[in-house]
Amino acid sequence: MAKFVPQPELSLNDQMQIRREKLAALQAEGRDPFVQTKYDFNADSAAIKADYENFEGKTVKVAGRLMSKRGQGKVMFCDLQDRAGRIQIFVKIDELGEEEYNRFKKYDIGDIVGVEGEVFKTKTEEISIRAKVVTLLSKSLLPLPNKFHGLTDKEARFRQRYVDLMVNPEVKRNFVIRSKFIKHLRNYLDSMGYIEVETPVLNTIAGGAAARPFVTHHNTLDIDMYMRIATELPLKRLIVGGMDRVYEVGRIFRNEGMDPKHNPEFTTVELYQAYADFHDMMDIAEGIYTTFAKEVMGSYELEWMGEKIDLTPGWPRLTMVEAVKKYVGVDFDAITDDAEAVAAAKAVGVELADAAEKTWGNALYACFDQKVEEHLVQPTFITMYPVEVSPLAKRSPSDPYLTERYEMFVCGCEMGNAFTELNDPMDQYERFKAQVEKRANGDDEAEMIHWMHQAADEKTPIVMNPAAFTHYSYGLADAAHMVIDEGLPLMEVHISNPSARDEFRKRSVISPVATGTITGMGFYGYKLAIEAVAHLSLIHISEPTRH
Repeated sequence: MAKFVPQPELSLNDQMQIRREKLAALQAEGRDPFVQTKYDFNADSAAIKADYENFEGKTVKVAGRLMSKRGQGKVMFCDLQDRAGRIQIFVKIDELGEEEYNRFKKYDIGDIVGVEGEVFKTKTEEISIRAKVVTLLSKSLLPLPNKFHGLTDKEARFRQRYVDLMVNPEVKRNFVIRSKFIKHLRNYLDSMGYIEVETPVLNTIAGGAAARPFVTHHNTLDIDMYMRIATELPLKRLIVGGMDRVYEVGRIFRNEGMDPKHNPEFTTVELYQAYADFHDMMDIAEGIYTTFAKEVMGSYELEWMGEKIDLTPGWPRLTMVEAVKKYVGVDFDAITDDAEAVAAAKAVGVELADAAEKTWGNALYACFDQKVEEHLVQPTFITMYPVEVSPLAKRSPSDPYLTERYEMFVCGCEMGNAFTELNDPMDQYERFKAQVEKRANGDDEAEMIHWMHQAADEKTPIVMNPAAFTHYSYGLADAAHMVIDEGLPLMEVHISNPSARDEFRKRSVISPVATGTITGMGFYGYKLAIEAVAHLSLIHISEPTRH
């Protein structure tokens, strides 16, 4: 009885060497695959599967990448991935000829081929192509990721997006949907009389948002310039100039932290319309999404982030006060005093940032930000934001503490933001002035991130109390990663014990990153943290270098 002996798995270098040897053999035969310049295909996998009745028995030419091969005798089955999907290729020695069949057996997963053959169904009713001619169009010298698990490492997926597209079909689908959405968006706005424009990416000032810009240098003018952090200001100038409906689909650049919801460069659409208010903007936003769902995706009911989302028109519109009352149980309409508002927020486990002004508006927003957003799974508009967090929005005529602004949420994620534009120059001046003062006082998550970036650059250990940012600031967590990656100790300190708080406040996004965490020791915790940092830094310095 013969005993099966498993073959050792080849290393990546071994696989690469074998593929190079196959290429060399092909070139020696005068069959260099890289000489091929064009292949005239006349069908794709999706078209064949969608219209099989008309394709059955006909000869077609398809082109794509070999994603799998099965069989070793006189018959092989392969999966070909083309621009539209995948289709099975049936390769038989009698059909291809012995010489070509033996060559095909040596083709590797990842090779790009052209296949000419007859469309048919196998005994298992799978639509396939019976290959008559197989042409090697390009040789893959690197193996694809594991065929059973695909490309699962997130870092690799983001850094090698092209490989991700090859092996994870749902990623390509996302790209296609994104392209269709942008096309739909343009058509929708164009039909309403909007004009699409392009505004400068390089600016002499960084304006339109509170964000840290990327800085570059213009050699001819010998001045520093900033990659735009928003398209807002030039679009508003166009409105002033008389173009009363404008929009831009533009790339934005912000030199800040990274997390699942933030990227240093991303695409936005900004639109501005004269003689309209935030209610009109809500109607437009809802219209864009609902018509796309129905007309392009085929249904108002979609699945996103593991949730079933109903985009049927008529989305709920809640004021921020109403939302906080509904999900947190605090009625800010019944509170008029700043101190009472701050106390009410604290009573439900909401803390304002240390440097934040202790006002009714900031307390309301903190309650919403920390307690409500996670509940907004179905499409919801939140309206009437406090003046403190809406420096460019017009005050509500009925309540000067609130503004005519909305944000749209789906699955707890902000999907849009708009407001009735503030056009009172004196009010605008006072708000800008207050904003500058807040920034100078460090009332900004970005300031803490900047401080941590600076510490990493200067090789300075960190003792930090993230305060209210503890529970949700992935930007701070990313900055903490940067510090740790530099080999520096980072101690997280909490004056009280987070484990004794309610469920939301028990979670820290910093703790999994930090070197250590000290809690519940009052202000003495800072002394312990400093001593720990000093000790860890000494150990780090005294450790011998290892090679």
